[in-house]
Parts: sequence; structure tokens; C-alpha cells
Amino acid sequence: MSNWLPRILIGTILATLLGAATQAAQETDPVEVHRAAARAAAGEEHLALLETVCRVPRPIQTGAANASRPPRAVPPPEDWYAEPAQVFDNLYFVGTQDHGAWAVTTSDGIIIIDALYDYAVEAAVVDGLRKLGLDPEDITQVVISHGHGDHHGGAKYLQEQFGAQIVMGAPDWDLVERSTRDPIPSRDMVATDEMEIRLGETTVTLYLTPGHTAGTVSTMIEVRDRGRSHLTASWGGTSLFATTSQESIQAYIDSAVRYQQLIETRGADVLIANHTSFDRTPDKLAALADRQPSDPHPYVIGTDAVRSYVKVAEECARAELARRMAE
Repeated sequence: MSNWLPRILIGTILATLLGAATQAAQETDPVEVHRAAARAAAGEEHLALLETVCRVPRPIQTGAANASRPPRAVPPPEDWYAEPAQVFDNLYFVGTQDHGAWAVTTSDGIIIIDALYDYAVEAAVVDGLRKLGLDPEDITQVVISHGHGDHHGGAKYLQEQFGAQIVMGAPDWDLVERSTRDPIPSRDMVATDEMEIRLGETTVTLYLTPGHTAGTVSTMIEVRDRGRSHLTASWGGTSLFATTSQESIQAYIDSAVRYQQLIETRGADVLIANHTSFDRTPDKLAALADRQPSDPHPYVIGTDAVRSYVKVAEECARAELARRMAE
């Protein structure tokens, strides 16, 4: 017994010292410091974003135009179709199971935010509007968050069928026009920073937030719930890829810092996203379907929580930049 006691004590001391050394290393390693900050900002609300943007190793870039890639396979509707839904008095979900697309209704027309893949746009957006009692002929503008096929693929269809103006950041018009996998719309409007699209009583404000792509556009939209005003924020580009350059990651960080300031200054209290996992749209649409008159709106999460969403993106990008610089 007397021989075992010193060994136990020594083992305990060594384990304690090792744990302390590991914690100290983590606290001084900038990669871990930023990942910890991202985890803290995520809480329970933004876990999908945390897992995506802080992911290592990073996936290849699946959404960009690439001449060497084969034609896009069209999955069966049961793999992507989602029912449309009214979310606010003047905002409707017309996306798919994985991708968010939004219809902003006004007295002078409809603004669509993101156009999905080309194979999904008619069933999700056009037929979705009709199911909701809205007329797709009223579509006036389509704002594309960034030039990847899962967001711009349906733009040409909406342009040709309804005369909708397509709005996109200048570098992403160039990106889209190089696409070999998706229909290419005619070049319409070039998004500029702080551009306002005003229809009727509603304003959609566009902010250039390069990083995910060079021409990524984030938006803020005035919405109403039972007559009460709110402001949505939608971060236009989320993931980082193995092919994302360090310069683009720094641009992503700078964009995230600025967009957080805009969220705070303007008081955005609603988060919507162009990927349904990021804003938890499936859960929130289910909650809306069961919402009672006294229940809070599930998409209204408050300015602090909306800002924290973009903070997660910022800190994950800082961790990735620090990781690469250490290599």
C-alpha cells in the first residue's frame, strides 16, 4: 500500500499539471481562443453555423462555377421540396428543405431574396407564391445573395417568365457569367453598398459584404408582425472553403465586423438565412403553425442574438486565418 500511494499522488499531480498546461496552451493559441469565442457566441441558437464555419478540414467549394465539373444532377422533389409559409405580415418563405428563399410583398410588387437551384425555382418560388394566394406576375426584383448555383440558379427563369430585374454584386455577376452548370441571366442591376429597394411601404437595404464570394450581398428588410414593425438581417454568405484565400477570409472578417455594427445600430431583431439550418427555419415554421395569439414570434430573437450569429461567423473566420498563418 505504501508503494502505491506515492504513485497515485505523482499521477494526480502529473495529470493536474498536464491539464493546466493544455488549458494554458489553448488560452494562448489564437486558433483555440477564436474557436472558444465562436462557441460562446453560438450558445444554443447558432450551432449549425458554428459547426459549418468552424469546420476543419474544410470541404471543397461545391457551389461555385467550375468548368471542370459535370452537369448538376437533379434530385427527386421529395429530397428538397418544402411547403411555402407566411412568416410575417409581408414576408413569406418560398425555399426548399435546405435553402432559404424569401418573398417580400408590398403594395407595388414582390421582391424575391435568392432564387434557389434552377430545378427548384418553379415549384418552390412560383407555385409557392400561388399556394400562398400571391401572384408571381407581381415579382419586380430578385436579389441574389451571392453567385453560387444554389442561390442564383433560378434567376434566369424568373427574369424570362416575369420580367423580374436581377440584382447582384458586380464581382458575382462575373462569377455567374462564367458558370457552366447553371442558367445565366442577362445582366440587370448591380448591387451597391447601402442600396435601397423601395416598393410601396417597404424597404430592402443591401450591404456589400465580400468574403464568401467577392460580391456577396447581405440584406435588411422591414417586416411587420400583426402590425408591429421588425427588421430582419440576413448574412449573405456563410461557409469558408479549402479554396478560400487568406485575403478573402480577411474580407469576410471585416464584413462581419461591419455587419454586426449595422445590426446594432439599426436594431435588427429577426434572423433569416439562405440555408434553413442556420436560422432553424424547419423548427420555427413548425412553431409558427402552432402559434397562439399570445405566443412570441419564433423568428424574433432580439438584436443581441442576431448580432451573435454574425459574431460566430467572424470568430470562426479569425480561427481559420490564424490556423493558416501558423502553418
